[in-house]
Amino acid sequence: QGQLLAKSWSSLFGGQAGAAPQNPIYSFNGRNVLTDPLWPHRLAWHGSTPRGARARRWDCQGWRSSGPGEGLAAALGERPLMPGQRHNCSEA
Repeated sequence: QGQLLAKSWSSLFGGQAGAAPQNPIYSFNGRNVLTDPLWPHRLAWHGSTPRGARARRWDCQGWRSSGPGEGLAAALGERPLMPGQRHNCSEA
């Protein structure tokens, strides 16, 4: 919808503690992930190190539902988003 999510990479992933998104964030199927009950955990999955590089062990790349795996994610509204916490790749 043309709404600004963040002014820069550093403001999105660094930001100040407790900063919450001011605008809706929509999934690819048009659901608002901040309010829709389909998104119970409201995580920002990023799989990145604090400097923005790919965290190869924790990015869920190549994960399949038949196997274990963990990726890095942070709860939307938490700052900073990186490094995040490890979450099971099968988590909604």
